[in-house]
Amino acid sequence: MSIRKAQPEDQSALLSIWEQSVRASHDFLSEQNIHSLLPVVRDQALPNLEVWVLCDEASAPIGFMGLDDNKLEALFISPKSFRKGGGKVMLEHARKLKGPLQVDVNEQNPRAVGFYLSNGFVVAGRSSTDSQGQPFPLIHMNEA
Repeated sequence: MSIRKAQPEDQSALLSIWEQSVRASHDFLSEQNIHSLLPVVRDQALPNLEVWVLCDEASAPIGFMGLDDNKLEALFISPKSFRKGGGKVMLEHARKLKGPLQVDVNEQNPRAVGFYLSNGFVVAGRSSTDSQGQPFPLIHMNEA
């Protein structure tokens, strides 16, 4: 696996990874929620974050992360690449770039919460809604 900076031509692949990953891991979201989030990811998140792409041995994108300074705003892996170490690889890359990280995780995604806890994050707080005010509680986590 390798990591590289995202390029404009990556957008469709990254949106596909996002959608596949969300469908596989965010079972609390309805079809309508996913459809309403897609333009937010496409038009707001990807253009405004520092985006890094995780690639397989053939240089094909299999995941990505979006950073805003030391805050990890997005980390998504293609479901076919779940549990193969890509998330840890991206976290290490982000730490090298930014130092200790912060992340908000959907409380209703226990695998993600467990992933961050097992990778050195601690719970720093909780919000009852997400950043759009939707009823999807967030766990605020950071590293020491």
